[in-house]
Amino acid sequence: METFFLIIALILCLLVMLCLYRAVFGPTVLDRIISVGVIGTKAAVVLVLIGFIYGRIDMFLDLSLVYALLNFIATLAASKFFRYRKSILPGAQYLKEKREK
Repeated sequence: METFFLIIALILCLLVMLCLYRAVFGPTVLDRIISVGVIGTKAAVVLVLIGFIYGRIDMFLDLSLVYALLNFIATLAASKFFRYRKSILPGAQYLKEKREK
């Protein structure tokens, strides 16, 4: 059973590489924010799988929940920041400049 969890964890790590490509070369800021959120979610799942492998699911599940919560808060903060400080869409003006006109 440990081999199964190890293989699944390795597959998830390979899928993180695809999301990392999108985070680095994403065409828009929104794509980058979403891909970083997906990487955080996959990391939380890998933490749970590591807990199954080591037989300490209680400790790793707590760590995974905290990491998922921090990932969620960071995604919300980045979305708010890019909504008000910078534009999410390429070529669009800032929202503050639009309000002043």
